[in-house]
Amino acid sequence: MKEGNLRFVNNLKRNRDILQQANETRNGQWPFATILSCIDSRTSAELIFDQGLGDIFSIRIAGNIVNTDIIGSMEFACKLAGSKLLVVLGHSRCGAVKGACDHVEMGNLTELLAKLQPAVYQETTTLDQQNRNSANEEFVENVAAINVKRTVNAIVERSYILEQMVEQGEIAVIGAMYNLETGLVEFYQDSYLGNAQHIKTIRQKAN
Repeated sequence: MKEGNLRFVNNLKRNRDILQQANETRNGQWPFATILSCIDSRTSAELIFDQGLGDIFSIRIAGNIVNTDIIGSMEFACKLAGSKLLVVLGHSRCGAVKGACDHVEMGNLTELLAKLQPAVYQETTTLDQQNRNSANEEFVENVAAINVKRTVNAIVERSYILEQMVEQGEIAVIGAMYNLETGLVEFYQDSYLGNAQHIKTIRQKAN
């Protein structure tokens, strides 16, 4: 994933025969990774990581949050289709995160943004209430990072199947952040879940 992102940043995209890839994946697919990212039009995981047709599962929703349907999709990707890596990919200047920071309410978006609110309240470095909004870029980026890491934990907390797969070392989950300005992806090593000890730590925190 890191190598693919570096190719993207340096405009060294691999030359791929898309028609050939389409033919090769006609009867089955074996994506090595599953990426949960935002719907932002500038954050296509296939492009950011320079992956071809059939290489990754791509799940997209505003604010890269999780719900039952998304977790079910991840269980399919990992348990049935053999995906070995789950990446929660946030991005800088996220509109959904900004909306949550401003406590926006609008139709069905209200319920979605509510899922981001815990990350807003968990941000404790910005003490001045007047600066806890989307006008403060540092606050927005802090909330975005917190949201990514919360989502990583939520995946294994809400899915027994994925929790067991991580515990047995069959899959790994990690959070990452895409920088819209540089094109670089930063992987949050402190969010990495890939073995039984990591799951034990998550359980202890939950209790």
